[in-house]
Amino acid sequence: MIKKLVLVFIALIAIQSYGQEGTASPYSFYGIGSLKFKGTVENRSMGGIGVYIDSVHVNLRNPASYATKNLKVYNEETRPVKFAVGGSYSSINLKADSGSDKASSTTFDYVALSIPMGKFGFGFGLMPYTSVGYKLESLNGDGNIENRFRGEGGLNKAFLGLGYRITDGLSIGIDAQYNFGNIQNSTVEYLYDNGVVTQYQSRESNRSDLSGLNFNLGLSYTTPIAKNMELVATATYTPESDLTSKNERSVATITTNSNTGQEFVNNSVDIDLEALGLLETDLILPSKMAFGLGIGKPTSWFVGAEYTMLNTSDFSNDLYSSAGVRYEDASTISVGGFYIPDYRSLTSYLKRTVYRAGVRYEKTGLNINSESINEFGISFGVGLPLSGPISSANIGFEVGKRGTTNNNLIQENFINLQLSLSLGDRWFQRRKYN
Repeated sequence: MIKKLVLVFIALIAIQSYGQEGTASPYSFYGIGSLKFKGTVENRSMGGIGVYIDSVHVNLRNPASYATKNLKVYNEETRPVKFAVGGSYSSINLKADSGSDKASSTTFDYVALSIPMGKFGFGFGLMPYTSVGYKLESLNGDGNIENRFRGEGGLNKAFLGLGYRITDGLSIGIDAQYNFGNIQNSTVEYLYDNGVVTQYQSRESNRSDLSGLNFNLGLSYTTPIAKNMELVATATYTPESDLTSKNERSVATITTNSNTGQEFVNNSVDIDLEALGLLETDLILPSKMAFGLGIGKPTSWFVGAEYTMLNTSDFSNDLYSSAGVRYEDASTISVGGFYIPDYRSLTSYLKRTVYRAGVRYEKTGLNINSESINEFGISFGVGLPLSGPISSANIGFEVGKRGTTNNNLIQENFINLQLSLSLGDRWFQRRKYN
């Protein structure tokens, strides 16, 4: 039954991902888009913390998680092969001084596999890194449309990782991450004659094809501090790296269907970006550090906190520049945990269910019109046991806000719903008899 469920789930997400827009945030206009959360539904449901690492869940935030200790249910001979896949739906209410609007997006979030190999562990998978998806308009002094901005695309991340268990309580790991994708945007300028829009408008279109390699290092340490209680400490570090951007730009005169907004090109000219030194540019992916600390009783409860720093002030993009925008260092504080009433219960399904909650506050690193764009979220979730002791379906729910209405900016009030499968099974079993 689980195998059939996995195939259906993957097929639905794969089909959806071809036509999806990973974000509807107007703040994805800047840089290389809005950063996507790197983690599972289990992480997101606990405020985004990646401190908790066990042998039955995939942890995408720390490569040391590939090499955890063996399970008692397997006679401490091995640990399971772990598979995870997830997606989410976001509903956003956009609020500004001049009015309000609504937007939504559905996105594939991750697919990952972790394989045990003795004291080593391997992991690989695919997830979005940034996402672009916006439709914006600016008005002139007469209240008519002056410019229309549209963008789509984003950056994806394919990763291959290796972890090593030094002792039962200490693991290290490294991820090699290949980033790839493209960003497309356009700006349409509207002209008027005595308040009447002219027949033709001007449109500038840009496309950037991005690629680059970076690494993520991880450390996890667990030690008992009392009877049936453990202290967990984690750290990750992602060094600064470069993205190569191969760029195209064109300028066209267009006509626009006033009812549908569809654009028709009359003539188009490609801009010689090589002469401008912009045909191929380098973008900096900033370095990132995270530290986490938590305490809990295995298979019963856990509470942890994590602090993440991202040197976003180092980011620059020579192809696109926006007045009134600068980048500052970003940071996130997350607190969360889980509770399981009785994971061994044979009579109550609800007692075996995992209940998760958390809260986070984030400085995104984006500063517009001298206003820092910050984000706050409160999350909840449940892990619903499936057949077998280590597989579950996970549901997460988050409410929060991003941005502000100060200085003609936009505030986003969002609701996120996440769904995932976390599956595990024994790969090889040692023969006890010949």
